[in-house]
Amino acid sequence: MNHSNDTLTGISHPPIAIQPINAGTGLHPNAIKVACSNCNLRELCMPLGLSQTEIDRIDDVVASRRKIKRGATLFRNGEKFTSLYAIRTGFFKTCVASEDGRDQVTGFQMAGEIVGLDGIVNDQHTCDAVALEDAEVCVMPFDRIEELSREVNSLQRHMHKIMSREIVRENGVMLLLGSMRAEERLAAFLLNLVQRLHARGFSQSELVLRMTREEIGSYLGLKLETVSRTFSKFAEDGIVEVKQRHVRILRTDALKDIVNPQVCN
Repeated sequence: MNHSNDTLTGISHPPIAIQPINAGTGLHPNAIKVACSNCNLRELCMPLGLSQTEIDRIDDVVASRRKIKRGATLFRNGEKFTSLYAIRTGFFKTCVASEDGRDQVTGFQMAGEIVGLDGIVNDQHTCDAVALEDAEVCVMPFDRIEELSREVNSLQRHMHKIMSREIVRENGVMLLLGSMRAEERLAAFLLNLVQRLHARGFSQSELVLRMTREEIGSYLGLKLETVSRTFSKFAEDGIVEVKQRHVRILRTDALKDIVNPQVCN
């Protein structure tokens, strides 16, 4: 699955992990200072082509990390928007409450990706971001990002790409939910997830699902029973091996064949 396919499954590519911070941002008292130049996600997250001087300027801006416990909320719907958050470790889901009170999952994010872009348009968040496992994020005050972007052109271009990617992602979600069968949706989801994990040095064929089947169903617009039944069918067909949350992809080509050709090509 190539990089353009990621947006069609409604999941963003790895974005920037620039980590500036200023006073008065309400940081957790146990926040840890960190430098981008020493981050193990630097090659994955930072814009390409930064000069050493630009890297040093970014590092000169005080940065911090914040730990989020499994099940805790990073930000809530309606909360004032002040910062973006680059995920260093862990998994998150973003969700909104439906009219009947249930959570509608709108996305899953992992290390090297960013959450909080929803708050830019109206200066308040439009969803909840919940940690699916113990996680750590870099807090990025948006006013400092804007200031630094004006001074570092490559950073500004990278931010523009991130914004554009979100627009494409939304279009991809509409395609995924509007024109794909259950098998196609789950196959595309698994292919996307393993591709993103592989970009971070993990296996191309094995993964541990940090989200429940119910959360997968909420995201893909499927009932829990349909998700479980589709997993079982993939296992019966010898496409995947499933042991609780551990999934091993046995036939990647078979998954790709299931997905609509418009998504794969």
